[in-house]
Amino acid sequence: MSVDSYFSAPLVPEDQIPPLSAREIEVLLAWFAADSKGEAAAALFITSATVSTHITRIRGKYDLVGRPARTKAQLLARAIQDGITALDDW
Repeated sequence: MSVDSYFSAPLVPEDQIPPLSAREIEVLLAWFAADSKGEAAAALFITSATVSTHITRIRGKYDLVGRPARTKAQLLARAIQDGITALDDW
């Protein structure tokens, strides 16, 4: 399944949605589905440090558009608002 198939209609103006790469979205969704960064890393065949790096960069991009997301729950809310995923997916 391609990353593009995850997108639905965003609930926020487009200029407030950070430009996440396809890989960042893939890592973010894997992290949401996992109980830990290590579990997400194993599913993607990367290290947990790489997952942490992606999450840190994603959080930084949300900060730049004025929509901070400090916790996993806040990042999930942002992903739903931005049309990256839907609550029904979880």
